[in-house]
Amino acid sequence: MTSFNLMILAAGYGKRMKNLTDSKPKPLLKINNKELLRHNIDFFLTIGCKKIVINTHYLHDQIQTFIKEYYADKNIQLTYEPNLLNTGGGIKNALNLLEGKNFLVTNADILWKEENKKDVLNFIRNHEKIETCKLLLAKAVNFRGLKKITGDFKLENKLIKRWEKNDPQLYYTGLQIINPRIFDLIEERSFSLNKLWDILIANKNIRGKILISNIAHIGDINAFNQIKDIET
Repeated sequence: MTSFNLMILAAGYGKRMKNLTDSKPKPLLKINNKELLRHNIDFFLTIGCKKIVINTHYLHDQIQTFIKEYYADKNIQLTYEPNLLNTGGGIKNALNLLEGKNFLVTNADILWKEENKKDVLNFIRNHEKIETCKLLLAKAVNFRGLKKITGDFKLENKLIKRWEKNDPQLYYTGLQIINPRIFDLIEERSFSLNKLWDILIANKNIRGKILISNIAHIGDINAFNQIKDIET
């Protein structure tokens, strides 16, 4: 089984969850009586993850307490951001904890399940050979939860491009493989991953793969209620 390090993005306010995140960070909301963060951690630990880094900001003390209570014996480190650094900046800020080699990144609001294991294992095979970045995408028919009318990307000859009108809808699953050297392309401390992706897209230097199984994005309160009803 492939061995890898993982970063889970968990620093956001979760404002689209409305009152559900007034006093609880989004990663600790429960689906099927299990925290989203726990779904993430357990899934990736079972497929070869050796180290997990989690960035935090909003109600970070609750996530810290959660990790101490349930994962004290695991190699999990938190990186607290006093000021939010956005998705790209949050990862760049944690590079020193990720040991200078290729690693995985996932969003904390993706509900990873047993049915996704084969897809993810295929996606991360030979992950250490990725020269820039590789994204896991899903077709609309396989993507549940929060999704837009427009797609996120299109895939041509395994290369990622931005979605354009009339393209088939492909959505980002929240999972990617990153070569840490790509962060040399941006000097800013706080920035979105989209800025980095666009640089790589312009250079025809970012790859993608489409998963076959179903995936759920718990992106807002409607998606949360929809998926919660399905899963329980």
